Parts: sequence; C-alpha cells; structure tokens
Amino acid sequence: MEWVLADALLSQSRDPRVLLGALCRGEASAERVETLCFLLQRLEDEEARGGGGAGALPEAAREVAAGYLVPLLRGLRGCPAGGADDPGPAARQRRRVLRAAGAALRSCARLAGGPQLAAALAEEALCDLLNAGPAPGLEGAAEAAVEVLAAVGSCLRPREDAPLLERVARAALALALGGDKAGPSPDAAALVAGRLLPALGRCGGAALRAVWGGLVAPGVSEGPGRVGSQLLILSALAEKLLPEPGADSVPASREAGLDARRCWRFWSTVQAGLAWSEDALTRKRARYLLQRAVEVSAELGTDCACAPGEGTGTCLCSLAHPYLTFCEAGLSVSGPSLFWWSEKKKDELLKFWENYILIMETLEGNQIHVIKPVLPKLNSLFEYAVSEENGCWLFHPSWHLCIYKRMFESENKILTKEGVTHFLELYETRILPFSPEISEFIIGPLMDALSESSLYSRSPGQLIGSVSPLGLKLQKFLVTYISFLPEEIKSSFLLKFIQKMTSRHWCAVPILFLSKALANVPRCKALGMEGLLALRDVLQCTMITHQILLRGAAQCYLLQTAMNLVDVEKVSLSDISTFLMSVRQEESLGRGTSLWMELCDWLRINESYFKQSSSCSSTGLHETSSLNAYVRNLVQEYIRSSAWEGGENSCMPDWFEAKLVALMVLLAIDVERMKSQYSEKRRTQNVLRIFLDPLLDALVKFGTNAYMPLLKTDRCLQLLLKLLHTCLLKGSGTQDDEVFTLLQNFIMSTTESISEFILRRLTMNELSTVSDLDRCHLYLMVLTELINLHLNVGWKRGNPIWKVISPLKNASIRHLQEMDRGQEPTLGRQIQRAVSMAALAMVCEVSQKPELQLDSLDVGPPETFISSLQLNQTLQKPHTEEESSFFEESSSSQGWGKIAAQYIHDQWVCLSFLLRKCHTLIPASEGEILEPTLPAVPMAVRTLQSALEALTVLPSEQVLPVFHCMKILVPKLLTTSESLCIESFDMAWKIIASLSNTQLIFWSNFKAFVQFVFDPKVLTIAAKIKGQAYFKIKEVMYRIIEMSAIKTGVFNILISYCCRSWVVSASNVSLSIAKNYSELVLEACIFGTVFRRDQRLIQDVQTFIENLGHECAANVVIENTKREDHYVRICAVKFLCLLDGSNMSHKLFMEDLAIKLLDKDELVSKSRTRYYVNSQQHRVKNRIWQILLVLFPKFDQNFLNKIIDKIFQAGFINNQASIKYFIEWIIILILHKFPQFLPKFWNCFSYGEENLKTSICTFLSVLSHLDVITETILEKKLILKQALTIVLQWCFNHNFSIRLYALVALKKIWSMCKGLHIEELAALTSVIESSLSQVENMHGAGSAKKNWQRIQEHFFFTAFHPLKDYCLETIFYTLPRLSGLTEDEWIAIGKFTRFTDIPLGAGFQWYLSTTHLCELKPGDWSQQDAGSNSGEADNQSEWTDVQKKIIPWKNHVPDFDLELVFQDRAAKLGKSISRLIVVASLIDKPTNLGGLCRTCEVFGAAALVMGSLQCVRDKQFQHLSVSAEQWLPLVEVKPPQLIDYLQQKKAEGYTIVGVEQTAKSLDLTRYCFPEKSLLLLGNEREGIPANLIQQLDVCVEIPQQGIIRSLNVHVSGALLIWEYTRQQLLKQGVSTA
Repeated sequence: MEWVLADALLSQSRDPRVLLGALCRGEASAERVETLCFLLQRLEDEEARGGGGAGALPEAAREVAAGYLVPLLRGLRGCPAGGADDPGPAARQRRRVLRAAGAALRSCARLAGGPQLAAALAEEALCDLLNAGPAPGLEGAAEAAVEVLAAVGSCLRPREDAPLLERVARAALALALGGDKAGPSPDAAALVAGRLLPALGRCGGAALRAVWGGLVAPGVSEGPGRVGSQLLILSALAEKLLPEPGADSVPASREAGLDARRCWRFWSTVQAGLAWSEDALTRKRARYLLQRAVEVSAELGTDCACAPGEGTGTCLCSLAHPYLTFCEAGLSVSGPSLFWWSEKKKDELLKFWENYILIMETLEGNQIHVIKPVLPKLNSLFEYAVSEENGCWLFHPSWHLCIYKRMFESENKILTKEGVTHFLELYETRILPFSPEISEFIIGPLMDALSESSLYSRSPGQLIGSVSPLGLKLQKFLVTYISFLPEEIKSSFLLKFIQKMTSRHWCAVPILFLSKALANVPRCKALGMEGLLALRDVLQCTMITHQILLRGAAQCYLLQTAMNLVDVEKVSLSDISTFLMSVRQEESLGRGTSLWMELCDWLRINESYFKQSSSCSSTGLHETSSLNAYVRNLVQEYIRSSAWEGGENSCMPDWFEAKLVALMVLLAIDVERMKSQYSEKRRTQNVLRIFLDPLLDALVKFGTNAYMPLLKTDRCLQLLLKLLHTCLLKGSGTQDDEVFTLLQNFIMSTTESISEFILRRLTMNELSTVSDLDRCHLYLMVLTELINLHLNVGWKRGNPIWKVISPLKNASIRHLQEMDRGQEPTLGRQIQRAVSMAALAMVCEVSQKPELQLDSLDVGPPETFISSLQLNQTLQKPHTEEESSFFEESSSSQGWGKIAAQYIHDQWVCLSFLLRKCHTLIPASEGEILEPTLPAVPMAVRTLQSALEALTVLPSEQVLPVFHCMKILVPKLLTTSESLCIESFDMAWKIIASLSNTQLIFWSNFKAFVQFVFDPKVLTIAAKIKGQAYFKIKEVMYRIIEMSAIKTGVFNILISYCCRSWVVSASNVSLSIAKNYSELVLEACIFGTVFRRDQRLIQDVQTFIENLGHECAANVVIENTKREDHYVRICAVKFLCLLDGSNMSHKLFMEDLAIKLLDKDELVSKSRTRYYVNSQQHRVKNRIWQILLVLFPKFDQNFLNKIIDKIFQAGFINNQASIKYFIEWIIILILHKFPQFLPKFWNCFSYGEENLKTSICTFLSVLSHLDVITETILEKKLILKQALTIVLQWCFNHNFSIRLYALVALKKIWSMCKGLHIEELAALTSVIESSLSQVENMHGAGSAKKNWQRIQEHFFFTAFHPLKDYCLETIFYTLPRLSGLTEDEWIAIGKFTRFTDIPLGAGFQWYLSTTHLCELKPGDWSQQDAGSNSGEADNQSEWTDVQKKIIPWKNHVPDFDLELVFQDRAAKLGKSISRLIVVASLIDKPTNLGGLCRTCEVFGAAALVMGSLQCVRDKQFQHLSVSAEQWLPLVEVKPPQLIDYLQQKKAEGYTIVGVEQTAKSLDLTRYCFPEKSLLLLGNEREGIPANLIQQLDVCVEIPQQGIIRSLNVHVSGALLIWEYTRQQLLKQGVSTA
C-alpha cells in the first residue's frame, strides 16, 4: 500500500523537490510524516536502480533533513514520552511521528550523496542523549535522540566514523544499564536494546567492541536490577556476539574479535538470569542465550572453552588463538570452566544441555506434577557432570545449582520442598567431588530455603510424633557432606554454617532441626574460640521463640554440637564456662539429665587438654589446667574480689557470676564422682569441702563479723542460693543424691550465723536505700531455703531458724506500728516499712506449712495487727529533699511505684494468711458478729471491696494473693452480696484476658482465677439461688472455652479443676450441683480445635521431642503441663468412667448429658447437611458418639426408651464413615442388651426408599452382626425370618452400594439359618444360594468384583466384635484410625494413664483392647453416605453387568448402554455424534465443567465424564451449560476410579490423549486424532497427576507464543475438541468425495 501511495505521488510530478516541499508544509501529523517517509524510501529505491534525478535529489534530501525533519525532532524533545506499558493517545501519536521521522532521516542521509549528513545528525543526537543524563527514563530529548541514532547509525562508516560509533555505543549502553543508579529505566533499556544496539551491531567492529567492553568491564554492577537489562542487550546482540556457522562473509563478531562463549562474565550473567531473576522474561532470555550458544557450538564443530577469571582481557580472544589451552574434557588445572565444547564429546554435551534446558523450561510451570517426572533427568545431569575416570567435575557445578536455586525460589512451596529434598539426597547414592560453589550454596540459598517452617511437615501417612522426613534428610546430608570435606576446609565450612545460623531470626522448627543435624556431625576438632562464640550467638537466637520445649531441645543439640566440634586445645575452661551460661538450666542443662552427664564425661576426658586462660596463669598455681584447680580458683576469686568492691550504699551485684560459679562447682563435683565411683566415696566430700571452704568460712563469720563488706555478703548469699537451686536433680528425688546431702549438711552448719545476720539486717534499720530492697528480697529467699532445708531433715523446735522466725515477726509488726504513728516519711523509714511488710508476708507464707508447727487456732498479736491493717494503704514517696538521692541510685533499682505496689501485694499476702486461718470466723451475714473480733474478718464486704480496689492498683503479676483472698470471701458473700461477687468475677476476668499473651505470669494467675470462680462452694450456692451469679459463671465458662481456641491449655485447667473437685467430694449433693453445669462437661466431651498448618506443625514437632523421652534433656527439665486439647476430653472421659450408674445422682447427671449430646448431634447435622471428612463438623459428631458409647453401660431400659428414636434417626442422616461405625455399634449394643427394641429396629427398614437413600446401609451393617444381637435370645427363628425377608428386598436395589451391604448381611444371616436348620425358609434356598454363588464367582477383574472382596475383608465385618472390642482403646484410638480419621483425633491409651489429675477407675482393664483389632491396618473400603449421587459411581455398563450377575432371574434383560440411548435420541433430532469422549473428572470448578459441557454438546462429543454428577445442579454450571446437559451423555467416574476406566476404554480400542506439557508431548498442529479418541483434561492447578500420565498413549500440547505458560482448562479442552472435530470433518469430506 505504501508503494502504491508513493507511485501515485510520483506520477503527479517527477520533480522530487516539489513533492517533498508539499509534504513538508502544514501540520506535522503522523500520517504526513509517514507519507514523507514512504516517498523518500521510494526515491531511495529508484536511486539504487539508477533511475533517480541527477543532482536535485541529494540537495532536496538535505533540505528536507535540515529544514523539516531536524526542527521537527527538536520540537518533540520537550514532549513527555509516556510509559511503555500503557501510553496515552498523545504519546502513541508522538511515537509514530518519531519512528517515521527517524526512518525519513535515514533515507535522507542515504540520498544526500555523502557521509557528512549522517555524521552530523549522529553528533547532534549524541549530544542530546548525553545531556539527557545516563538513565533519564526516556524523556522527550532522549527518546528522539535514540530514534535518530538508530536511524542514521547504519549510514555511518565503520572505519572512518569508528570514534563516533564508539561514543554512541557507550552512551547507548549507559542509557540501557542506568548509569550509577540501582537499575535502568525499563523503557530506556527496551528502546535501546530493541532499536539502537542492533543498528550499531550492524555497523561493524568498533561499535560492537565498545558495547561488549562496557558489558564485561570489571566495574559493571551485577546486581539483580542490572541482570535483566544486561540479558536484554545480550539477547538483542546474540547473533553478533556468537560466531555464525557457515557464513560466507566474515561476521561482525569475528571482525571485532569477539566470542561470547569464551567470556566468564557472559556466562555468569546468564547464570544470574537463570537462577536469581524474578522476571520470567529475563529467565527466558537467559535460556535463549544458553540454547543459542549450544547450537552454535554444535554447528561450528570446533573446540572452545570459557576462560577463567573476570574482565575484558579474558573475553576478547585473538583470531590466531581460537581457544585457550584446556584439557580434552574442558577442564583447566583449577577445575572446569563455566562453558566448554569438545567435538569428541559432542553427543554427551548435546544430551546434557538438552536435559538441562528442558528442566529449566519445565520449572517455569511451577506445577509439581509436571516437574516431578523431569527430576530424574536432574540425576542424569550429575552423572554426566562427574568424570568416571578421575572423579572430577566435567561441568561447572554452578549450572546444577541454578536449577536448585530456581526450585528454592518457587512460589509453590511443594516445589520448594521437592527441590530441597532432592538436593539433600544428592550424597545418598553418589560421591560428588568437592566444590567451593556447593559449599557456598549450602551456606547461602539452601539455608535460606531451610528457614521455611512448612518444609518440615510430616509426609502423608506418617503418624503424629514421627520425625520430620526433611529433618532426617538434613541430618544425613550434613553428616555425609562434612565427612567428605577435606580437613583443611571442614573448619571454615562449619564456622560459616554456624555463623549463617546467627544471621537471621529463625522460627522454632528450622533452628531445632538445624541444631539436631549439627549435633550428629561426628566428633572432630573443627571449631575454636570464634566457633564457640558463634554457637553462643545461635543460642541467643533460640531464645526468641515462644515454644519452650522446642527452645530447650535446640539448646540441648547446640551444647552437644559444641562438645563434638570444639577443639579443646584452642579454648579455656573459662571460655567453656561462659558459653555454658548461655544454656538455660531451667530448659535444658538440668543436673542429673543425660545432657548433664554427657557434659561431665566430656569435661572428664578433656580436662587436661584445655588451653590455659590468662586469668589462671597469674595465680601461680601449677595445676590450673585441671578442672578442680580451675573451680577452686574460681570460688576463691569470686569470694575475694567482692571484698574491695563498692561501698555500703552500692547496688546488689549481678547474678551472672553466682550462676556461673555454682554451675562449675556442681559440674566439677559430678566429674569427680565419675572418677571415684569405684574408689572411696569420701573423696567426693573432701573435694566439695575444698571447693566451698571460702564460701563456708565467710558464711560462718556472718553472725560475728559486723564489718564484713556488704557486697561480699551479697555474693555469698547469691552463690548459696544458686548452689541449692542448681543442685536439685531433675526428673528424680534428691533423697539418694550424695552431693545434695553433702551440700545440705555444709550449709546447715552455717544456718545459725546466716539467720542471725539476716535477722539483724532486717530488723535493725540497716536497710535504708532503694537498692536495699533487692537485698531484702535476697535475704528472705535465703531464709525460705534454709527453712526448706530443715524441713527436709525434719523440723525441730529450737533449731536456729525457729529462733529467728518469732523475733522477725515481732520486730516487723513493731516497726510497722511505729511507722503508723505519724512519723515523717523519710526514705530510710519508708524503706524499712517496706522491708518489714515483706518480712511479715514471708513469715505468714511459711507459717501455713503444717510441718513448722507454727499455725495455731489461737488469735494472737500478729493476727490482730494484720486484721487491723488499712488495706491498699500506699507507701508514701519520701520528701522532696531526698528525691535527688533516690533518683541518683543505679538505673537497675526499682521505681517508687513498683515499691508501693509490692508493699500492697505483701499486705494481701498477710491478709490471705489471716483469712485462711480464721475463715470459720467470717459471718454469713453482715449483722452477725463472732468473737474474737478481727476487723478484717467480720467486715468481709468491705474487705472484698478493698480487693476490687487492689485489682485496679496492682500490676497484673502481683494480683495472686488478692485472688486467694477472694476465693475465701466470695463463697461467704455470694448469697447476701451477689452484685459485689459478680463485679469481682468481671474484674478478675478482665485481668486474665489482658494477660493472655504473657506466658510467665498468665498460668499461675489463671489457676487462681479458676479456683475462686469455680470453687465448689461458689458453684453450689450460685446453682441454688439461680441468680445473676449463676449466669455470670456460665458466661465466664464460655469465655474460657472461647479463649482456649487460641490459647491451648486454658480449658484443660478449668475442666481438670472442676472434675477433681466433683470427684473428691463424690457425694450426691456435689453431682446434683454438677448437673447444673453439665454444659461444661458437654463442651469438654466435644472439645478440640482444627489447627492451622503452622500450629499443627508445632504440635507434631513437640510430640516428636516428647517421644524422645529422657534422650532429650528438655523433656526432663521442662514440666509437661498436659495442655494438649486431647487432655480436655481425657479428663471428661475419666470423670464419667468414675461415676456410678446405681447412684441416682450420678445416673441423672449422665442421662442429662446424653440428651444434650444427642441434641448437639442433631443441631450439627441441621447446620450443614453435607460436610467434609475431618472437618470440624465431622470431628464434633465423632466425639459425641464416642462419649455416648462410653456412657452406654450405665443406661437402663427406661432411659433408652426415651432416646432410642433419636439414635435410630441419627442412622438416617448422611454421615462420614467413622460416625456410621459408632452409630451402628451402639445400635448393636442396645439390641443385644435389650432385644425389646427389635420391633422399632425393623420399622427403620420401612421408612421409605426415596428418603432412605444409602443411609439404609447403616441398618444393613447392623444386621451383619445379627449373631451378636441374638446371642442371649433362645428362640431365634422368627428374628432370622424377619431379617431374611428384609434383606432380600434390598438385594434387588438399583444402588450398587446398597446391594453390597445387603449381600454381606444376607451371607451372615443365611449362615445362621443353615446352622439352625430352619425348614420354613427352605423355599428360598435356591434363590439365595444362586445369588450368593453368582456374586462369589464373579468373573473378570472389574471394580464390582474388587468391591465385593474389599467389603468382605473390611474390619467391621470380619475382625470387629461389638462386645469383645468394647473398650476405650477401640473407641478413641483403634476405630478412628481404621475409619480414616485424621491422626489429630486418635487418642492413644497411654495418654489416659499419663493424665493423673483424675484417678484410674477400678475397671482400668476396661481401658485396653484384648483382641487383635488394634493390630489391623486401615483398609481401602470406606463406608460413607453420599446421598443419591453415590449410586452408580463407576461406568454404567459395568454396573449393569454386576446387577445381571447378582440377580439370576433377570438374565433375560438385554444389555443397557447409556451412550446408545443418547445416540438414539440424538439421531431422532438429526444430531451427529462423534466417537470422542472427554474426561473432566479431575476438574473442580463448576464454571469450567459447565463451559465444557456446552462445548462437548455443540461439537457432538460422545460423552462427558465428570467426577460427580451433583455439580449439574450447581447454578454456575447451569449458567454456562445453557441446558447442554440435557442433550449430552454425562458419565460419573470419580478420580480414584480413573485408572480402571482408562484401562477399560483402552481395551475398547480408544486412544488416550492427554492435554499436558511434557518432555515428549506433540504439537497439536502436527497430531492426527484417531476416530476413537478419549481426551483427558487435567486439574485447574495441578494438571494431570504423574500416575495418570503413565496411562496416556500420547500427550498433546497447544503451541504458545507468549510468556504465560498455561491456558484455562476449559479453553484448552475447547481447542482440542474443535481440532478433533475439524479433522474428522475433513476425513468425512474426503471419503464422501
């Protein structure tokens, strides 16, 4: 068209100047400029053929360029360029003008008759480009300049204009790469790479060398933002940078001396694009460059190799040396090059790169079912990559790592896990040579990928508590890889590995399994001081997680890692002791655990090899290298150093040193015990005495030496406490612990001195500063420990502690009374007041121990004083003049608000003691007064009001004593002051709710809250009066249950406390009261949340750690709080098992609970008529029927008569398999125990077939256990006759599942009839025997025969015995496991025994199964209602064959084929039917299925196969199908049945065609469909599963040109259906012709 327009113009006038002048006048529209361009190109063409004007044309061209085009381009500089993604209309118009003007300039330059015009235009455009900046984002001037340069570049002379070309190339490259910015403008890079650089590449060597030199220069950044633009440029110049095979002329690359294949920087850029780029287009360019380089190498047929190193010097290769000197396999002396080619190994190289590129292309799909079959090719890559002769790398391992990097970065976590797993399995079957790249990859991308917690989930089929498969593979991999490392590399690798663990915040699960893997590395001297510090940093990382057990287990493994890998000759005992302080003793390193003993053994073996520390060398001791000498010196230095530190007003020393010294003392003494376990035991006592001599000497002098430095006394008492705390054995008692006994005796010898010192310090006004309050706390802790020590050996009146308690109590009361006399509140007096109150609180707490024999019912001065206390009295702040000294104290000191709060807390501790002692004196009403008068006791209302005030004042961590007081007060006041008690419930709950995220203090406060709100007395009174308090308690109960959904363990405490209180009292009154709160037990019976995946993973890993038992020290040290959800139900079940059915109170409670359970079941069933397996609805219903089974033995006939209808009604509801088994079981037990209900059971079979559907299978299953039901009935004939009559009816049902169940029952009943020789049934013998014989001798291997065999072998009809298997183990573990319930619902019987809050009942043997049912594995037959759609699940013709064989008297019925019916119906309508079957069973979405149905009907497919015919009723399906389902045969084949269906169709002559992209798939345009074709479509997300791909005869893929790799499944199906139809129509046309 353009040429026609140009010729038309030229025909009007042969003078070009006239034409050109006319076009250059007027508005510069895109059309005008494009017309000018066409005319110039036509003139250029005529000039080339020699037909142009003589000198007029060059002159006219110069005039057009200078007078029109250049000004036009200058005018466009200031216009905005617009974005490349979505330019506006003005921007698009401007771009057209630019393109046309540039092309016109090129023609003008060629017509001008010389190079001057092109050079001048290029110079001007280059100036514009440079002035615009390195990466301006394509402003007007830059875009115009690029267009001009791209247009005139080809007109420049390669030699004469070489400097100009080089300058243009460098400017273009700077624009494309973005200069010094983080990344280039996408518009700039695209325009430069797409237009300018290819034009420059055609200009010859100078421009190409300039571009190439700029790309590979050492200073060029290789960041992620630059790789995309670099690959864009490289792909645009690929044909110029790679040799051209078979070209006659010398290519530009050879002219420039370039071969990108030999450049290290080129290949590193390609690898960066393959592995690191997030952009799919960038990765595609990288694959193109790789593939093009391989193709060029194969076509050239010459050897080459990439030079090692960086820089242009290694990339620009001389023509005289086509390749550098490499060995034949492409290896240099230092290892393989990034790329090499050898003609001798051409076949192997082509195979390697073909597989490599195939894998990289497949990974773009992100679909695991497509990628997994390709992964074996990755194994073959490693086989190619390693030389069999010398075991060296043939291919650079970085290529393999690119594949793994892509898998690790995938958005599909399943693919990421597959990639990580595959990498970890590398060394299981092969030995790979060492490569630093692999080590760096492990420490980099692999560890980054391993930080994802979801990778460590269990595999399908693994039991809860099993080790994570990935965690196990990680352990094996690390052990194997490190064992293969050279010794000189091993240390640095392990150090970097551990340092990498410190570089990020890890979640609990990954850090646990990484630590476990490290702990299993074989012992070696790999780590020095730097490694030990890195391990300490990792220990700090583990402290971040809230999962205490996982945190403790990780610490155990990290300590084992240190013992295995640290070179003891490079670290000192001082370094080790500092490291051990990072391990929490309360979470892992508990004394007496396996970890403690392992550490002791390690110290014993290595104690003489540790490096001598600088601190020890100064002491002059010749044996400081031994552990004993180090510890002795450590204790001496600890005691001695405190003698000259600080002054009298100094702050308390930090506890760190005391913890360290105590830990090392006990480690050293246990090491000594190991040495002397077969020698004299007295040595242990002597060594401990030597260690503690400095401490004991100082403690003995406490009482007599008044001038001992304060810091020394503090440090001594701190060490004393830490010794006692650390010495306690974890997991066992201290009675047989020799060390604890010795320590106890040593300390008790100093009791008198210590107690006198503490008494003096607390009572003689010696504590007067804020920091002294910390000392007061220390003194009281020491005093409490001393009391406990004396209690351990037996409390005796007159011992030193006895002599201290009374004076301390009296002095504290005296001080407090003196302070109340209006003295000036100075700092010293207020501190002493706080000290006295704290001391009095401590005395009150210890006085409650009955062993002390201090508690007396007599009311003395202490009780009188406490009772007269002004509650919540605030400790006034000191006067202003003392504030400055107060605030000058150490920053670690407490603020005054905290001091005042502690003072109020101590008041309530004292009051709690008083109320417990005098609770009988609290009056039931305000008017009643008892003697003796204690103000706080009779005024209980005022005291409770004060408690509410205290809750508003005290911080949350100090409300515990207030809760204790409320527990005593509320029962007394609930009747008379109900509103006040309700207010106390509300206030307390607000505090508990606010603490829900505070682990340390939440649980103790919550237990106290439960104990006072749900106190048996409170519950009793509230239930009797049925006032607002009763409903408030229930409201709180439901709030707690609601909280338990997000905070595991909350409900456990509530149900455990209530059940224990009801069991302990076990009176009729208590259970009758409990009946008012039966909702609590009901909720406990059905309790259990469905955890999110991350929560379930944490639960699984915690169970795994718990299953390790004593092998993991964290299990011993950390108390098992039994906060799992299972323990809620276990508590409720054990409580119910203890109830007595003969006790009327118990009986009524259980009956009320049973009715509520049945109502709950009915409510759940109505809330959702259809629910999924293992959904919350399924689990709740399952738990309901489990509890009903537990309660069943305690039901009598009268009660069953009330609920039997509800039980039968539950059988009619569509239920999951596990629920059906429980319902059937309980019906069998009812009929066995009470045969009187048999008539009601028979009535169930006459409910109406249209209403029964497949739920009749429930009652048929019951009949299969008729022998158990009639076990106690003497006359069985009538029952058997009735059962036989009913079963025979259902044997003829059209539904295959019902027929199967009926036949199983028929077989069982008929065997009973034959055993009893019932003559009345002889007439039915031939029919029954014939039917049973037909089904038993069924021919073929179809699904019908398989299903008959499966149902007969099913546990419910073979191994299960309703009476013998009746036990808790079957109900809660075996049956859920066999019926396919998720492992979360399996409660092992061991958990019942481990839960000791509720005692075991007398019939504990009833808990355990005595049959072999528990040994069975789940079968593949699942009994489940599916409504009307479960009738004919498989192919219809196959099911009718089964029906014909089962019902012998209907053999004359002809074969029935659904397809024939539809074909006949279609023929009558004049519709053509093809032989194409479309299988869409894998498709989930109704919209896709509806669209496919319409497409199949339009093109006349033979049938559409779907996974469920129920979706036909879906509104979305019907909206898209527009009634096509009424005219198209629809067949139901569920996904598990697809293999059988495909095999059957193959036997019928069908070709199975899959729509999938695979390594061997055929292009749709090249495939010829057979007439009998079956088209299998994949799932929307996962495509066709790998097991079904093996069933395909051929895979067909749709050719694609774009970036996105997949089409919608409906669109894909429609394309293939049309292609099949088109081909068949062509064949029909040919045959007709």
